[in-house]
Amino acid sequence: MTHKPSGMASLDRKRIEKALKDRVRYKYVHPEVLPAEPAGWRIVSPCCSRNVDPDGGVIDIAWIEPLAEGGWRLHARDHKAQAWIAQQDSPRIDALLEVVKTDPQRVFWP
Repeated sequence: MTHKPSGMASLDRKRIEKALKDRVRYKYVHPEVLPAEPAGWRIVSPCCSRNVDPDGGVIDIAWIEPLAEGGWRLHARDHKAQAWIAQQDSPRIDALLEVVKTDPQRVFWP
């Protein structure tokens, strides 16, 4: 499926990019927000800690998926299992972005 950003999707992407500027961890790297398959937005970033990629390559941080019934689901990447793990649902994307920004358990920014 090819993603062609609609007006709302483009606004969601900008909202995610803006929120990431206020994150707590790895403020010196430049994460990217990319269209996700099958839907939503994937946040990727260079691996500065070298915990996941010893070479510091780009890794998955989070996937924000729109739900059919409305709202959003936030996923974290389990790098060992190479799978997305659902973390939280919310009717508002801003609430999920707050979780990614603060990440006290280092679920998203390993």
